[in-house]
Amino acid sequence: MKVKYNLLKKTGNCNARLGKLETNYGVVDTPMFMPVGTRASVKGLSPDEIKECGSGVCLANTYHLWLRPGEDIVDYCGGLHKFMNYDGPILTDSGGFQVFSLVKNKERDITEEGVHFKSHIDGQKLFLTPEKSIEIQNKLDSDIAMCFDECPPFPVTHEYMKKSVDRTLRWAKRCKEAHKNERQSLFGIVQGGEFEDLREYSCKETVKMGFDGYSIGGTSVGEDKETMYKMIDYGIRYLPEDKVRYLMGVGDPLDILEGVERGIDIFDCVLPTRIARHGQAFTRTGKINFNNAKFKKDLGPVEEGCDCYCCKNYSRAYIRHLISVDEMFGGRLLSIHNIRFLIKLTEEIREAIKEDRFLEYKKEFIEKYTSNNK
Repeated sequence: MKVKYNLLKKTGNCNARLGKLETNYGVVDTPMFMPVGTRASVKGLSPDEIKECGSGVCLANTYHLWLRPGEDIVDYCGGLHKFMNYDGPILTDSGGFQVFSLVKNKERDITEEGVHFKSHIDGQKLFLTPEKSIEIQNKLDSDIAMCFDECPPFPVTHEYMKKSVDRTLRWAKRCKEAHKNERQSLFGIVQGGEFEDLREYSCKETVKMGFDGYSIGGTSVGEDKETMYKMIDYGIRYLPEDKVRYLMGVGDPLDILEGVERGIDIFDCVLPTRIARHGQAFTRTGKINFNNAKFKKDLGPVEEGCDCYCCKNYSRAYIRHLISVDEMFGGRLLSIHNIRFLIKLTEEIREAIKEDRFLEYKKEFIEKYTSNNK
């Protein structure tokens, strides 16, 4: 079954929207945050633990699973859902972001046919094409596959970005033609960098191809916040309202709020688990760092009122101890808290949209979240 997006409500004073996404593995509410399971596992956490956090869709990475264990192994094991024992919807990215980060010479290594690069594991020479990316994702059998696109760095010239967008559009057509898994939906990706005319062009041409959903790509690649928000604004107005909209690689709470205001439905990012492994946690009053000795005798939870497993069972003093001795359980507990924090944020956002008070909720959240920075 292809995913189906149902728009339930739009706010009157901005573009925030409430919806439901029907998938092969149930219906999920939007806006939502997706935990990232790069290698078919959210770092350190079991599928049951991320489900307890309220997870709907989970993301897995095509590039990493292609290299290890290989798409044929995952296929032999019954596809990603059985392989990782996750009974919710799964989205696979195309591998493009990882591949382009490994390219040494973009003029030489990025060709019309595909991309030449070396494995980050052993330096083996590899070549990934749009067709190969889709073939891998078809075998992984995720619910949603992503087109293979060129991921330009920031900044680049308008001339380079135009060539890149045109190549991404040609690759999108090839991805659509190569896609053979009837159970799997395929999302198109909009590029264009910071250039308004190219974002419009990319959106309109991608929409003409008729994908099951659309992603805004090329953000979080080194640009400042205001530029990122403009990138969203420049393209999203040309996306159809009856298709789901996905902002790739964005997981900062403030960025999620800005994205929702602009009409984004889905977010993903490694941020909650990455900062957890470094001893940091999201709270309503901003991030806190458990490397700080002030938490040594703090008997309170990471955050008062939080309903996650970590906050219901452990003190800040214990978390501080685990982080200070480099005990992996500390990173696991903070990962649970941080993922739950972002999912709870989207739950509250949905409730605010439903009650026509999203902008008020956003203002209140930002004031509290940034209060320690003033």
